[in-house]
Amino acid sequence: MPTDAIITLTDPRSAAAEAYRTLRTNLEFASVDHPLRTLLVTSAAPTDGKSAAVANLAVAMADGDRRVILVDADLRKPAQHTLFSLSNDKGFTNLFRDDDALKQPPLQVVPNTSLQVLTSGPLPPIPGQLLASNKVAEIMARLADMAEIVIFDAPPIVTVNDASLLAAKVDGVLLVVKAGGTKRDHIKAAKDRLEKVNARLIGAVLTHAQVDATLQYT
Repeated sequence: MPTDAIITLTDPRSAAAEAYRTLRTNLEFASVDHPLRTLLVTSAAPTDGKSAAVANLAVAMADGDRRVILVDADLRKPAQHTLFSLSNDKGFTNLFRDDDALKQPPLQVVPNTSLQVLTSGPLPPIPGQLLASNKVAEIMARLADMAEIVIFDAPPIVTVNDASLLAAKVDGVLLVVKAGGTKRDHIKAAKDRLEKVNARLIGAVLTHAQVDATLQYT
């Protein structure tokens, strides 16, 4: 069973779940002129609640039987297999070295949704080398052919270079920021890194805000 962190599944009528659906709608309007087929979600710091936010957004995006693939591209501290209670024996990393896995990715379906999750798979010794390889573009294209939108959960962009390597290859980037937790200079550093690789920053998600809806879009 999914953990309580995935509020869009465990309590879909809650204010927080509705906030994620609002975020989904805002993203759809933001991409009217520039179709959003691949979306990367990163954060400025490790404790911003990124992975839970990604999981909830993915569930919200899959509403209405929309074909959505969530990829755990955090190859340092993957969390999606834990959040969704899935096996992590095979996943994203297998696609880099196994042509059969690339042809038939080991996607796992989240019950009662049209969401499919590609967990991280076995962790590589140096994630940056894997994500900097030419194989990434081929993998992204393959996954994009299988869904209406592919969402990548990437590591915090300020602490490691992994997210920067992926950000330049996707249609849009969403930055997760923790209210009262993320330092202003970390947010600026995250924005600067995204601009440096010419990534398209389409918005930011504010988590842990002390308001009725615990998530906002800006």
